[in-house]
Amino acid sequence: MFRYARSVAVAACLVSATSPALAQSHGTHQHNHGSSAHTAPYSPITMAEVEAAQQAWGNALVSISTEYDNKGFAAAKKLAETVLDTAYGYNMGPVLFKPTLTLAPQTFRTTRDGALAYFVGGNSEYKNDTGFALKSWRSYKVQNAGVIITGNSAISMGNVSLTDSKGNVTTVDKTWGYVRDGEGKLRIVLHHSSLPYTAK
Repeated sequence: MFRYARSVAVAACLVSATSPALAQSHGTHQHNHGSSAHTAPYSPITMAEVEAAQQAWGNALVSISTEYDNKGFAAAKKLAETVLDTAYGYNMGPVLFKPTLTLAPQTFRTTRDGALAYFVGGNSEYKNDTGFALKSWRSYKVQNAGVIITGNSAISMGNVSLTDSKGNVTTVDKTWGYVRDGEGKLRIVLHHSSLPYTAK
């Protein structure tokens, strides 16, 4: 995962997945794919880019947790804002974000404020949010059930397993949708997460 002292700088490079720091020790998969910094917005997305963006997302989540544990809420919130601004497409318009642990009428979040509240809490307008990214996550694993790439957009579906500092593992069903922005970088425009179904 991110080395603690470098977490903010690494998060700033999140979506391009060009920094070797994104492949550091916390992530289960440690790929370092080619730069997309100069990729044209209309260039087809590759599988390597999708996998790199997924691993970067996991790196970022664990980094926010580490930041919180070591430096407190303000530092974690600042890092989470950087992650949202670099990984998600809020600069392009609404993002379809359905977090794992949300209740109606705030189940679906299309704004940056709603996403930030879910990740770190502390927003009086989202009183049920306690900060999913602050739960001492230490490692993660991404397992895709399938990825569909259509030109400069892509959708992935599968599982993300998160392990906390006590060794407890939480597995969620995850769907991500990506598009390229005007600079050719992948942006998350769809993020759906839910707990696996358990038959009663």
